[in-house]
Amino acid sequence: MNNTLKTFILMAALTGLFMVGGQALGGQQGMIIAVVMALGLNFFAYWNSDKLALSMNGAREVSEAEAQDLHQMVARLAQRAGLPKPRVYVVDNPTPNAFATGRNPEHAAVAVTTGIMQVLNREELEGVLGHELGHIKNRDILIASIAAVMAGAISYMAQWAMFFGGGRNNEERGNPLFMLLMMIVAPLAASIIQMAISRSREYIADRTGAEICGHPKALASALQKLSNYNKQRPMQVNPASAQMYIVNPLKGSSIARLFSTHPPMEERIKRLLAM
Repeated sequence: MNNTLKTFILMAALTGLFMVGGQALGGQQGMIIAVVMALGLNFFAYWNSDKLALSMNGAREVSEAEAQDLHQMVARLAQRAGLPKPRVYVVDNPTPNAFATGRNPEHAAVAVTTGIMQVLNREELEGVLGHELGHIKNRDILIASIAAVMAGAISYMAQWAMFFGGGRNNEERGNPLFMLLMMIVAPLAASIIQMAISRSREYIADRTGAEICGHPKALASALQKLSNYNKQRPMQVNPASAQMYIVNPLKGSSIARLFSTHPPMEERIKRLLAM
């Protein structure tokens, strides 16, 4: 299935889950409060996502004088992608990795670890930067924010049901199955859908990044190297920011694929090589 279509279907599923939860909860006032809270928190996170992400990961902005080659590479790829040149940041970490952030192409930033410039050759690094510019070009941060709004609203409704009860009448209000579904199943389903959206956007960013840099094999080679290094030496990052990185920076051997924010590396590489 086309990943853009898959994203649309998953977003529709999140919306449907939210509507079903709201209908089941029944209390209109409580549902409105939960939605307003979720929208408020995620609106703040969206407008401040770049500052939060960069600060959370210890990224510092570097000038062109400090990293001339990196700036020139980013500028050239951004021009090729038809994007404004994003701000450039570096994370002082020997494990090779990278991420992009920003609410839109005009307020974007790319960040790379110090380790990535030691591990990858020039074409591979261009592939990684192309991938990150792909996220910016495809407005993935906006999509992630909307998904977070919906998943957050569902979680708030579940908490509202736990503390104040739910249902449209007294019979439903005391139904333990209803309470179980609202408190556990609905938020769990929302999280699974949100992670699936993240995985589908990675595939799209891989394709877009390969088209921007013009070397799918170089990006595939970079992904393999980054995956190997991150398995051997996982990064110490906040789990909330792990989904932003091009490869999972956390040790994930014990995490089920269903709950992973990144697609299987073998499949990503296979799709790039098929290009």
